[in-house]
Amino acid sequence: MNVQRIEEIVASHWEGHILDVLTEYITIPNVSPVFDPDWEQNGHMHKAVQLFHDAVEQYSIENIDTRIVEIPQKTPLLFLVVPAMNGGSGNVLLYGHYDKQPEFTGWHAGKGPWIPVLENGRLYGRGGGDDGYALFSSLSAIAALQQTGAPVPRCTIVIEGCEESGSYDLPHYIELLADEIGTPDLVVCLDAECGNYDQLWLTTSLRGMLSGTLNVEILNEGVHSGAAGGIVPSSFRILRSLIERIETSETGQLHDRLYTDIPSWAREQSSEVAATLGHTVIERYPWAREPTAKTDNLSELLISNTWQPSLATVGIGGAPLPQNAGNTLRPSTSAKLVFRLPPNANAGECAEFVKAELERDPNYGAVVEFNCDAAESGWHSKPVSQWLHNSLDRASNHFFSKPYRRMGTGGTIPFMKMLGEQYPNCEFMVTGVLGPHSNAHGPNEFLDLKTGERVTSCVAYVLATLAQAN
Repeated sequence: MNVQRIEEIVASHWEGHILDVLTEYITIPNVSPVFDPDWEQNGHMHKAVQLFHDAVEQYSIENIDTRIVEIPQKTPLLFLVVPAMNGGSGNVLLYGHYDKQPEFTGWHAGKGPWIPVLENGRLYGRGGGDDGYALFSSLSAIAALQQTGAPVPRCTIVIEGCEESGSYDLPHYIELLADEIGTPDLVVCLDAECGNYDQLWLTTSLRGMLSGTLNVEILNEGVHSGAAGGIVPSSFRILRSLIERIETSETGQLHDRLYTDIPSWAREQSSEVAATLGHTVIERYPWAREPTAKTDNLSELLISNTWQPSLATVGIGGAPLPQNAGNTLRPSTSAKLVFRLPPNANAGECAEFVKAELERDPNYGAVVEFNCDAAESGWHSKPVSQWLHNSLDRASNHFFSKPYRRMGTGGTIPFMKMLGEQYPNCEFMVTGVLGPHSNAHGPNEFLDLKTGERVTSCVAYVLATLAQAN
């Protein structure tokens, strides 16, 4: 491999076409289908996938087959196949997604989810780092290898449009395209986090996710709070007491049924990550004031974030804004709950338990219902093979000038569990660009361009290593 030339080619892609197309992509409000049930009529999803399709030719990759595959009533999938070249062998599947999270509030002045802003080497806007760059990073890596004469393995690229909704469309496409995908030797997933922007990070575990809406109804219509208070309970108080069955509000501790055994290697990795990152483990978040951590043990905080369950109430229904609220006892309250589950937990079993626990014996005879809309099990990798470990470390040292690090992450990529079960002998390179303050899913989300460039070069290095080793 001509490492210096690969680096130069990748840099030219990022400084030119990748930045240009991601800037246009950010302007498209193609939120994932669970947030936009009318996505087909609105047309944003088709506009985004067509933009990606049309952008492929900029990389001049020889013999590439690019097409949009569409199953009726499923979000379109962009599918690309590149044959092995320059004496390379092996089969690689590269993954990303083009759907986005909704807008959210709190964007800084001049910034917004659909307003691309380039500032201090960072591209702000929804979807650039989560996960629009993945396609172009993959293409840039392959093009750099072809152009320098380095060996290239056979590559298939899958870019889905349903990841932020739990990837429920994806299994249909994987089944449809199974023969063309074949059996991968390596899966490259570019939808993960990085502990910092100083080195390459390999994700070794992902938590599962359980989401649903808890609704509590006590009246048919709102009534005067003074006339009813003391006789009719607050629906919010009932809802709060039900959540307390699952989560202790004072400590954040969840019900014992949601915990699992944590492998020793996960604790070892967390200690390593804590030593590398120090207090950025805590400082990476936009705290309203100086936080008081539940423990000074950074390794244990990382375990809590990656191998223990957590609960977030991400939405409240049935209540007006404070400035519009009258002295009325409301008839109902609903809450959208999102649980993150240990990587080795069975999401289906967790969903059954949570529903039963929330709905049993409601106080005051209230009407209580928990409607689960997603239950996705997590994933954890097998030990990294020696060739991949060596390749990742050499790549990180070449392009970041620091060794690579391994870590678990608190998010969920449903695709990984699916592939891990389907291809048990496959190696996984799960990495990404979402580092401190990048704030995916929230306001002021950004993609650090230099990190994207370096990660792309690392992908090229690992692809060539595989192509040579087989």
